[in-house]
Amino acid sequence: MAQNERLESTESHHVLQQAAQALPAAPAHTPAIAGLGAPAAVSATQGPDTPTFPIVGVGASAGGLEAFTHLLHALSADIGMAFVLVQHLSPEHESLLADLLARETRLPVITAEDGMTVTPNHVYVIPPNTYLLIAQGVLHLVPRGEIPGPFIPIDHFLRALAQDQQRNAIAVILSGTGTDGALGIEAIKAEGGITFAQAEASAQYPGMPHSAIATGSVDFILPPADIAQALRNLTTHTYLRADGADALPAALPVFDHILGLLRTACGTDFRLYRQTSLKRRLLRRMALHRLDTLEEYRTRLEHDPAEVQALYQDILIKVTAFFRDHEVFTALQTRVFPQLLQGRPRDTPIRIWIPGCATGEEVYSLAICFLEFLETCGQQCPLQLFGMDVNEEAVARARAGLYIENIAADVSPERLRRFFAPEGKNYRISKALRELCVFARQDITQDPPFSNLDLVSCRNVLIYMEPELQTRLLSLFHYALKPTGLLMLGTSESANAAGALFTAYDAKHKIYTKQFTTSALSSHFTARGRNPVVVGVPPPRGQPTLANNTVDVQQQADHLILDTYAPPSVMLNRECEIVYFRGDTSPFLAPAPGKASFHILKMAREGVLAALSTALTQAKREGEPVVKPGLQVVHTGNVHHFTLRVLPFTAVAGDRYFLVCFEQTPAPAPTPREARRSSRPQRATDTLVRENERLL
Repeated sequence: MAQNERLESTESHHVLQQAAQALPAAPAHTPAIAGLGAPAAVSATQGPDTPTFPIVGVGASAGGLEAFTHLLHALSADIGMAFVLVQHLSPEHESLLADLLARETRLPVITAEDGMTVTPNHVYVIPPNTYLLIAQGVLHLVPRGEIPGPFIPIDHFLRALAQDQQRNAIAVILSGTGTDGALGIEAIKAEGGITFAQAEASAQYPGMPHSAIATGSVDFILPPADIAQALRNLTTHTYLRADGADALPAALPVFDHILGLLRTACGTDFRLYRQTSLKRRLLRRMALHRLDTLEEYRTRLEHDPAEVQALYQDILIKVTAFFRDHEVFTALQTRVFPQLLQGRPRDTPIRIWIPGCATGEEVYSLAICFLEFLETCGQQCPLQLFGMDVNEEAVARARAGLYIENIAADVSPERLRRFFAPEGKNYRISKALRELCVFARQDITQDPPFSNLDLVSCRNVLIYMEPELQTRLLSLFHYALKPTGLLMLGTSESANAAGALFTAYDAKHKIYTKQFTTSALSSHFTARGRNPVVVGVPPPRGQPTLANNTVDVQQQADHLILDTYAPPSVMLNRECEIVYFRGDTSPFLAPAPGKASFHILKMAREGVLAALSTALTQAKREGEPVVKPGLQVVHTGNVHHFTLRVLPFTAVAGDRYFLVCFEQTPAPAPTPREARRSSRPQRATDTLVRENERLL
């Protein structure tokens, strides 16, 4: 990266010098000259009543001057947007870029200064040897040496722009080599902004546009002049107005119909996701297609299966970063990991579940932090991490563990050396680290959870859910954790909706400890590999019907992973008949001789039946989860120690179901008296239970 950067900055300096010599003096209409600071209308602070408007972050490097000039030529002076150009410049020469651009456009061109407020219909140019950031619409300059890691000014600005302006942030990546801007493009789209990349055929150096496009987060791939036209089209759309998603009514049948199309085509039910976020995503897609009403967009979805998938991917935020919120990982190493190791046998693994793991950065960050902690304290302990996400594309990227070189901005050189392997211009997670992490598709709103976990890290997922779904998921996390387990949420989230299920362990970093109380699971679980069909909502035209769909090989692998690492379990209807198996239940259940039956009490093995009968009766009567620890059963000559859990829940249609989990546990150390006692089958007890089976 350093060599490319030197080549680009040197070339940019020579190109600027040649262009400056060839151009005539600045025309009289140029309202601002680089280096003279902001015009009088620009204030040092931004008031609360300042109107919102789109801010376009433009990243460029080698060949960027020509591309940006073509872009500016095609823009009107009253575009209603502000443009901030972040160009790779030589740190050794004074930049002439702002002077040159001012001669090519009717827009005022200003060299950015610290504390300068961004205003519409202006162009701001980064000065050499600095990072340019933005907060509350105000530009901030940071000397190059004050931010560790490689010099990637485009990524740093676009990330700051995404956080500051959200849907009003627009990113444009023009000609250049390397990968700078790719992480920023992802951040802009994650916050609801709109993204562009120069068409590679029109770029002198297509490296940067290519890297941006490869992220899958670019909305438009166009030559510079066409980018200008697309920006003009966006200025008239509702999405970029101040009211934003408020333009859509609170309750709208067509909105529900669109959610039904998504459920039918993609299998995910978004009805309990936060409605304002969903509407912004819908408006964003409508803006891209220049559609003004939901009715028009519904018609588009019904006739375009690819757009259904694009909307689905837009809703599923899949952007994260390594060691996001560094203080949280410090808290893990100083407070959480020591707590989890207290009194733990050396051969008992730490089990961590990361639902909503996106592309895997947080999973690998947790693994790295835990391994570093073990090395620091001189201890050994096995580790298992389960990274789950409903987005199959994100899971595939997480499983591959391949990330662009720009992650060096978030990962220290020491960690890159120890836990990553260079692979071209990318870094791949080391094989040893990847083997600690299991990735699979899982919809936490529908699929059964893991159990017997030490830590659940679900950061910045609940904020996209309505309160009802938040409460349901917190109850699910409570069930999944060990009695000593901990829950970690995002900085804008809390476990307050769970009532008495959790108490704060580290309030500052949103880490909670599980309380000793039962948690009734209210979520419904569906058989894997089957997408729900929504009655009255046909699949989009061209979308194959579910009956003709074959299960994707990768989906089968994901299901196998979940069946391997999650506890064996069965789902029962209200008559206690098994309607769904998960995992290997053979140590606990077996077909009974005679007429075939899926009644669980007729299939329960000796040693399971008595506890299972009691637990089912209690769960039916009280409607609360029932836990029976310390059980054992003999199967094929082996003793299986397990905890039995029976969890009643109600499906969306109102039907009553029970989830029965068989969680295998380590064998307890026998007391001397127990060692002398022979183990006898509980045949007499089981016979009595079978006689009372009619009670259920």
